[in-house]
Amino acid sequence: MSWGLRIYSCINLYLNSRSLYVTLNYMITLPKLDYKYEDLEPYVDKQTMELHHSKHHQGYVDKLNAALTGSGWEDKSLEEILKNLDKFPESIRTAVKNNGGGVFNHNLFFESLGPKRMDLLGKIQEGVEKNFGSVDSFKEEFGKAALGQFGSGWAWLMSEQGKLKILTTGNQDVPLMGKPILNLDVWEHAYYLKYQNRRAEYIEAWWQVVNWQKVGEKLLAV
Repeated sequence: MSWGLRIYSCINLYLNSRSLYVTLNYMITLPKLDYKYEDLEPYVDKQTMELHHSKHHQGYVDKLNAALTGSGWEDKSLEEILKNLDKFPESIRTAVKNNGGGVFNHNLFFESLGPKRMDLLGKIQEGVEKNFGSVDSFKEEFGKAALGQFGSGWAWLMSEQGKLKILTTGNQDVPLMGKPILNLDVWEHAYYLKYQNRRAEYIEAWWQVVNWQKVGEKLLAV
């Protein structure tokens, strides 16, 4: 191979790699889990975890990236995108809202889970007791909210103006009026394979796999 051809090949390879880097750097990606799908057994079964993360969550990521392509928002953070939905053309706004919400909500959901059973400690325990009276009272109120959410949606623990509050949202809506620090997915795909229509059992089991260390870190970052 001549020197000229070698130089051309190197330049072409460099430009292609840079193009790939930029594309990947701008894309919303599926976060890797800190645990294996089977690690949350017996509270959340492996099959549900695998389908939920690799199919449902991944699906929202793929559809969001498809909607963002050519929009000029490919290099923006997910939070910035969701806070500026009114700036998107109507032709893609709904797709960005629904799939962006799906990505955001599932990112927090999976990040807040772990295989090691934990108790509330430190600032998160203090905050819960201050705002709800006791940990048991908080769990009862949160559980009622999750159980009472009609149809598909989410239950949330939010930090807003120095206070903790519980709220619910439908579908893939994202609460942006405060800082979400914990959420629970009550879409049927999150629990139906194991619990069928027994949402209350699913909620009770979910408490066993909440990673309170992660939740506490979210609170401290507010």
